[in-house]
Amino acid sequence: MSKNVVVVESPAKAKTINKYLGNDFIVLASYGHIRDLPSKNGSVNPDNHFAMTWETDDRGERQVKEIIKSLKGANHLYLATDPDREGEAISWHVEQVLREKKALNNIDVQRIVFHEITKQAVNQALKTPRPINSSLVEAYLARRALDYLVGFTLSPVLWRKLPGSRSAGRVQSVALRLIVEREQEIEAFKTQEYWTISAHLLTARGEAFIARLTHYQGKKLEKFDIPNEQTAHQICEAISKQDLTITSIEKKQVKRHPAPPFITSTLQQEAARKLGFSASRTMQIAQKLYEGVDIAGETTGLITYMRTDSINLAQEAITEGRSFLQKTYGDAYVPSSPRQFKNKAKNAQEAHEAIRPTQLSRRPQEVAAYLDDAQLKLYDLIWKRTLASQMESATFDQVSIDIADNNNETIFRATGSTLVFDGFLKLYQEGVDEESETDDGEKLLPMMNKGEGVQKKLVEPNQHFTQPPPRFTEASLVKKLEELGIGRPSTYASLIQVLQDRSYVKLEKRQFIPEDRGRLVTSFLTHFFKKYIEYDFTANLEEQLDEISSGNLRWQQVMESFWVDFHKTVEATSPLRVTEVIEKLEADLDNYLFHGVPKEERKCPLCNQGHVSLKLGRYGAFLGCSNYPECKYTRPIGHSDSQEAPAVENEPVELGSDPETNEKISLRKGPYGFYLQWEPLPNQSAPVTDTVKKKGKKAVAPKPKRVSIPAGISIDEVNLEIALKLKELPKSLGLNPDTGLMMILGIGRFGPYIKHGDEFVSVPKGQQILEIDLQHAHQIVLEKAQKAKTAKASKKTFVKKVKK
Repeated sequence: MSKNVVVVESPAKAKTINKYLGNDFIVLASYGHIRDLPSKNGSVNPDNHFAMTWETDDRGERQVKEIIKSLKGANHLYLATDPDREGEAISWHVEQVLREKKALNNIDVQRIVFHEITKQAVNQALKTPRPINSSLVEAYLARRALDYLVGFTLSPVLWRKLPGSRSAGRVQSVALRLIVEREQEIEAFKTQEYWTISAHLLTARGEAFIARLTHYQGKKLEKFDIPNEQTAHQICEAISKQDLTITSIEKKQVKRHPAPPFITSTLQQEAARKLGFSASRTMQIAQKLYEGVDIAGETTGLITYMRTDSINLAQEAITEGRSFLQKTYGDAYVPSSPRQFKNKAKNAQEAHEAIRPTQLSRRPQEVAAYLDDAQLKLYDLIWKRTLASQMESATFDQVSIDIADNNNETIFRATGSTLVFDGFLKLYQEGVDEESETDDGEKLLPMMNKGEGVQKKLVEPNQHFTQPPPRFTEASLVKKLEELGIGRPSTYASLIQVLQDRSYVKLEKRQFIPEDRGRLVTSFLTHFFKKYIEYDFTANLEEQLDEISSGNLRWQQVMESFWVDFHKTVEATSPLRVTEVIEKLEADLDNYLFHGVPKEERKCPLCNQGHVSLKLGRYGAFLGCSNYPECKYTRPIGHSDSQEAPAVENEPVELGSDPETNEKISLRKGPYGFYLQWEPLPNQSAPVTDTVKKKGKKAVAPKPKRVSIPAGISIDEVNLEIALKLKELPKSLGLNPDTGLMMILGIGRFGPYIKHGDEFVSVPKGQQILEIDLQHAHQIVLEKAQKAKTAKASKKTFVKKVKK
């Protein structure tokens, strides 16, 4: 009897596939990569054709031993790791290690891939095995070597020349630059006033509608042609004396087409817009839906593989989807031929599929009982988007009407559209990051005829101000990175998390704001490593990596080309002194650091002798007096002297009075950071206890209430309203719908937490504590429980193996 061993990545996947295959198969998990480059210098040797030294950790060793044990007497080894470039690399590592240990004698080694975890897909994959794709492995080796060499070469330079900074990454540094430059655009933005003029009109039949002025005195109006209120009122007054007539009516029918099915990046964007999920949370939930959930006693994969850049759908999925749509919505909602979408991404892996449900006829309500709230929401989003992509277009009737004076020099335009056929909109509408200024939405205009006069009810001016560009959200950052060709969608979630973990950026109200450390690192890299954080350079390097994966370039050739110039640039920074770095940073960040105040006017407010300048300390940058150590004046970056001097002098900043107790609330700075303090009233005393009575002691003044300012809340934003909200903590959010236990939100010694029964669960970094509600808290607790369950299962498996 033939014996076959199958290696997958995760134990959950192994468990599911084990049920699909017979007794002739043993399915094991590698638990991801079994080996990696050691975190020390010398793991990649540029002088020896970029040879790599790999290291297998204890967990990897255990898994290798388990695989070798299972291979005794086996005929076939099937490497069934994920169907992407990383999965190919994991399979390659497994085969290499097993060959080094001479464990593959007379064993046929094959690679199999499946894009969904269903019995049919797994059995089909076993019928179409192939060798490991060496081009994909080479692309992995090049990417891994690049990231290692940049990190281990550039990071020490940062630590020496920019004390307090963290390590730098090849792609993360470019993403950070995007966020920093957007913030600088916002800070430099000058608001400009402009006016528009609208007319409230009546048709010949007395029906009301609104039109906007587009031409005046025979000239088409541009955005800033009406610059102020005076000009606007003069135009309104002149128009009020004119007779207006309908001069043109234009009608046309337009179609709006559905968006293609999800790829990794568009799923992350849409989940952020519609569900408020972070990129990492979206991928965690999608992973669970892919690996499968227990439905009626059988583990079933609900979606196809979620790391993909292809918008193709399998023919059988298209056929099933069209059949379902026809039965559910009727023939009118199904186009005459299936929709085919063209990939915009360069070198998209066309053999892969878009993210879709494994069974399109499986409605969200049918699996609701087996999913938690977040899983159901994401499945619902994927299900609707996939089906909508194969539905008929929506049809709108659009009408544009011009109303002019007798000389045709003053022209108003009224536009309207009505939905004639909803098509795919019946099921799904794509979200947007920014609303259009000119989007009036659906508006029905009354019936009118050319040549008819109209009556003016009101001609009114409307004031507007230009707005700065919006800060990046997770959705818009992912979109921008993809547009620029920087990084790969499968890495965006971890990239965004790294920026937050290194305190380079913070996420406030779902928008990225660069921290001081992030600004300084970007400024440093822009001055001394400009080429390597240029958008075009990074995108071109990604294209070269794609060319390697297509077999058109050799990976050592790309590495050699990159390393020679990069190494020279690093060497050129050796003579740099920290004082030179500070001078460059001060010049570059002058407006942010000193609000444009010239150096000679930046007098120290404490000693009045020295001047305020940038300082680099062990824990980061700050502003301080040039007469240090004689003068110990310091203040955080990004605040004016008037804002921060009182706190430095240990003088509290008063925010107002507590409406409940009338106690004054002040913002103070202590040895462990900023905090809020409630001042007891002058005649207030501590409660007299029985102990105090017995000992005859006098009542003493009560200790003031204090509340720490948690991470994620900027000191600039702390006001009376936020202070009162923080005072409510700890507060009850409600009962956990799964356990019935009360969930309490609070702040402790180690930061914000959720108390669930007797358990304390830390709130993840980047979460805004004041925005956490019952649903959000439930998800945080659930994710913690799932992680603990996975860890416990892994430990249990290991203990069993040791006992054997």
